[in-house]
Amino acid sequence: MKNLFQGAFNGRRILITGDTGFKGSWLSIWLHEMNAQVFGYSLPPKTERDNFVTTKLSNKITHEDGNVVDFENFLSFAEKIKPEIIFHLAAQPLVLQSYKDPRETYQTNLIGTVNFLEVVRNIPSIRVAINVTSDKCYENQNWVWGYRENDPMGGKDPYSSSKGCSELITASYLHSFFQGENSPSIASARAGNVIGGGDWAEDRIVPDFFRAHVRGESMIIRNPDHTRPWQHVLEPLSGYLQLASALWSEGKPYSGGWNFGPLDSNHYSVKELIEQSIVAFGKGGYSIPVAERKLHEAHLLKLDISKAMKMLEWKPALDFPKTVAFTVNGYQAEFDNSDIYSQRVLQIKEYTEIASKQKIKWTR
Repeated sequence: MKNLFQGAFNGRRILITGDTGFKGSWLSIWLHEMNAQVFGYSLPPKTERDNFVTTKLSNKITHEDGNVVDFENFLSFAEKIKPEIIFHLAAQPLVLQSYKDPRETYQTNLIGTVNFLEVVRNIPSIRVAINVTSDKCYENQNWVWGYRENDPMGGKDPYSSSKGCSELITASYLHSFFQGENSPSIASARAGNVIGGGDWAEDRIVPDFFRAHVRGESMIIRNPDHTRPWQHVLEPLSGYLQLASALWSEGKPYSGGWNFGPLDSNHYSVKELIEQSIVAFGKGGYSIPVAERKLHEAHLLKLDISKAMKMLEWKPALDFPKTVAFTVNGYQAEFDNSDIYSQRVLQIKEYTEIASKQKIKWTR
């Protein structure tokens, strides 16, 4: 796999904040398999089911426990390892948790972003830096069309507004400190609702489905008609990696914000996602509670991915049934007590083969 993405990561020293998280752990696996020297900085995993734990990823990469809010420790670790590329994924990632503890959400997602960018400013070895945020960074209008990279930032709930703020901070640093020819190339990446094996976070629809299965119960669907840009975790990760490759080889023309979401045909409701999961898994059920007052969550979210498709020659490779099948197979491996790391690598290879048949640029 070391020749994927134009071979940009072969032998590179790469730091990932949030490597113990869902996306961060998958990104660490993929980069390790491409012969990168992967370093992780993050809080410890939350549960024994987390992907970082079940894949025994600490045996493959160099990990340091730490909080991105602790700038001195964060900077000290980065100074020691001298990364060339840094992906910032450490965050408080949950909407409902942001209502429970807004202070933690803003502290992690805002101060963490500032500290990440200050590390980039202070470590001469860093050439490429990507801040991974969320589709929820946009001021949501419940439009039927997708949000473009130049649409306004916003957010009614603490999580969404924190991601909008993270984007504004990144844009400010980009224009204030990273315009010079020899300065690092900086970008932000916005993705939709990412699903896949190894995600056991609270208050997420797919983990809730499989938690209900473990308990022998039907799951309760909170917002059955809400539509989301569902995508398997490997889809946005391939976008982040293609973006990093372009920043490494071409630099400043690829700075700024980028959307990585599914095609319009892959936007489905929560209820449709669970029904497809039941088909793929062969078991499970759900119920919809009587309407009650709920905390605000956006009803409709879509991303316009035209920029990434045109400039990066990136596009999603999986249709909706395949997205769900990949996800279900990832969880099934855990229930079967498989070699989880090997199963994740097999999924990456299968995904790469599917993308290659579609002649997507990063596979060539």
